Amino acid sequence: MTYCLGLCLDEGLVFASDSRTNAGVDYVTTYSKMHVFTPAPDRIFVILSAGNLATTQEVMNHIQRDLDYPGGGPNLAAARYLFEAAEYVGNVSLKVQLEHSKALAQVGVSGETTLILGGQIAGQPHGLILIYPQGNYINASPETPYLQIGESKYGKPGLDRIVSQSLGLEQGVRLCLVSLDATTRSNITVGPPFEISVYRRDQFHLERRCRLEAQDPYLRALRKSWNAGIQQAFDNLPRFDWEQQNSVMQQPTPQQMGGQGGESMNTPQPDLQSQSFVDNQQQQSIANRGVSGPAE
Repeated sequence: MTYCLGLCLDEGLVFASDSRTNAGVDYVTTYSKMHVFTPAPDRIFVILSAGNLATTQEVMNHIQRDLDYPGGGPNLAAARYLFEAAEYVGNVSLKVQLEHSKALAQVGVSGETTLILGGQIAGQPHGLILIYPQGNYINASPETPYLQIGESKYGKPGLDRIVSQSLGLEQGVRLCLVSLDATTRSNITVGPPFEISVYRRDQFHLERRCRLEAQDPYLRALRKSWNAGIQQAFDNLPRFDWEQQNSVMQQPTPQQMGGQGGESMNTPQPDLQSQSFVDNQQQQSIANRGVSGPAE
């Protein structure tokens, strides 16, 4: 399993992915799931992948082959709009999956791959598109300016609470890392190294690309700060009415605080059960001697 996400912000695009690939809990390897294509100076494309690794690698190989040996057919260099690039990538992916679907089905293996395509073509706005295994796609929107693929549920709550198109690119990077880290805490199939890429609109090259290992000092500091912030926010949540009432009822009385003699509020309390036994013995003794009291 994997986890990748992209943010489509006013300033540009942020891409993030983990690098863990597994075939069962006892076979874990590391592969990059972030693929960058710059087929011409006026365009850039970043593709994130989740699903069958062999399918993904074959799709990327076909995309690169079509750029190296254009034969008049569609490719990333010929696309006029980002959605045309998405249609092309979706068709390549679907073709590869169909080619191996029968053989994979016989051994009970899925050959599907899901992709996120982001980038910009000169004269067009930057954008972010999720391409399904069937070749169709959806766009990120102002209302939902992020897209996720793979093990997405654990990293989604933070995105829903914080993300907006007005976020700065650096803020977007921190949010993506928080989302990745939250996922690794809940799912062992997702893990570092984390890859981050930042694209500033109308630049047609990546402004930043970095890789953070599990013990990277910045990643550790970010995790510690985020966890402490969540704990503080939890501790500061408003109290229930009954908690406030109990707090008032539990305030010590003046007698408990101690009188003029400086008695401690921790004055030992009488043993009621023993006192009851003594009282019963005294009453029985009086009854034996008469109600007038002790004899002279």
